Amino acid sequence: MHPNAAMLLAVALLGNLMLPFVSAQNAGFVKSPMSETKLTGDTFELYCDVVGNPTPEIQWWYAEINRADSFKQLWDGARKRRVSINTAYGANGVSVLGITRLTLEDSGTYECRASNDPRRNDLRQNPAITWIRAQATISVLQKPKINASDQTILSADTSGKPVILQCSLTTAHTPYHESFWMKNGQEIPSTRTEQRNTVYRITKPRADDSGEYMCVYTFVMAPNANATIEVKAKPDITGHKRSENKNEGENAMMYCKSVGYPHPTWTWRKVEGTSYTDIDNSTGRFFITNRNNYTELNILNLDINTDPGIYECNATNMIGNTAETTILRVRSRLAPLWPFLGVLAEIIILVVIIVVYEKRKRPDDFIDDDEPVGQMKTNSTNNHKDKNIRQRNTK
Repeated sequence: MHPNAAMLLAVALLGNLMLPFVSAQNAGFVKSPMSETKLTGDTFELYCDVVGNPTPEIQWWYAEINRADSFKQLWDGARKRRVSINTAYGANGVSVLGITRLTLEDSGTYECRASNDPRRNDLRQNPAITWIRAQATISVLQKPKINASDQTILSADTSGKPVILQCSLTTAHTPYHESFWMKNGQEIPSTRTEQRNTVYRITKPRADDSGEYMCVYTFVMAPNANATIEVKAKPDITGHKRSENKNEGENAMMYCKSVGYPHPTWTWRKVEGTSYTDIDNSTGRFFITNRNNYTELNILNLDINTDPGIYECNATNMIGNTAETTILRVRSRLAPLWPFLGVLAEIIILVVIIVVYEKRKRPDDFIDDDEPVGQMKTNSTNNHKDKNIRQRNTK
């Protein structure tokens, strides 16, 4: 080995050995898990964010209520795969503990442990010294029992008939406060009531009234409880482009939007007489974007020979389907020059007409410059003399 290379290697090794003593930092919590109260069947997540140099290791532990001396370590996939642990190490160590489909047995104390002490896994060391800890208490209560009406399907047969949604709180282990209704995650105004039996009426149901309805009950000392009622209807396209006029080489955009629940599956196709050509994103010029009740078709670099025509958007869900069409017209690149060319053509035609007219004038309309003016006077004088001679002879 070259002496200089050996020296550089020794300096690098010495620097690495000295680094922990220069910039070492004990583990500390940036964000600790928070205690929560949940209902059976719900889900919870606990967050733990730690800092230190080197980056601390993170572990999750659990102890039953009133048994703080019996902590057991949690692993990803525990409790019949209801437990998930996702941890990432970078400048900080971040870990998320999640448990789904909660049961009463999931109540207890959950503990995030972190350590960057090199002796942290030495069984001869006291864990209380080598690991820092942050705890959160999860209380799981029995979910109240709510009787709700069945799902409703809006159709032509039920058009005009009122739809009534009902919920009834039959069992609650904590004092009840009030209830209200929500549609698609938004509270419906003027629906709050203190009665355990609550009703929401849709007087004249349309496709726009379909969606996910939820009756929500609030409690004094417990989380909210709810029940979901689905009101379904086939899609109804409420807006689309009737036509699109573009020049060749430009880009065209066509769209459709609808109401109806569940959200539809969108498809686009081009109508060619009695047949159809399906459109997808595989050509490199056609791009379809779908967002729930909205779809958009973009065509790049329009071709005047192949792209003009009728395009159809189709919305389909489990209840039915509906479609609308858009006419795409593609003009030549010279289309913007047509007005100018038209004016120019009119000017040329007008000039030609004037020239032809001038050339076809009658000869009598022109003065003959070759005939001398004096000669005309002489002839006139002679005529007068002849007239006088004839007059003398008559006497």
